[in-house]
Amino acid sequence: MRRMTFIKLAWAMLIGLPVLCWASGPVDIYQFDSDEEHRRYKLLIEEFRCPKCLNTNIAGSDAPIAQDLRRTVHRLVVQDGLTDQEVRDFLQARYGDFVLYNPPFSARTYVIWLMPGLLAVLAIFVLISLLRRARSRRGLILDDAAEAQLKAILKEE
Repeated sequence: MRRMTFIKLAWAMLIGLPVLCWASGPVDIYQFDSDEEHRRYKLLIEEFRCPKCLNTNIAGSDAPIAQDLRRTVHRLVVQDGLTDQEVRDFLQARYGDFVLYNPPFSARTYVIWLMPGLLAVLAIFVLISLLRRARSRRGLILDDAAEAQLKAILKEE
């Protein structure tokens, strides 16, 4: 009986261990002088993209680079007293436009901004072409000789 209880306990621990590991993660604990600084910090770390995780902001990433970026944002907001725009400019200058979810329109990013419009125009032209082709096939008019030949073929079947 004791052996069976031990086996059940071992299985429960074995099954529960991954859940405990999954739930744990690094937690950043920073001190703020005011609620306003804390609010600004939270908004800023949600605004920047993690360079390693691609489509995750630095607030939701556990990557070491995201931890460093959160520490940097905290330092810039609390210790250096920079404005939100100055923090954005600092991180953009250091990491490039990639850290911004909404990169500015410039010579380096024009493709990102114009590509959806160009693809939409291309899709419209393809759709118009397909509709014209289908309409011309549907409205095919036969001369009298071709129509008689078609009727003869259909009667044979």
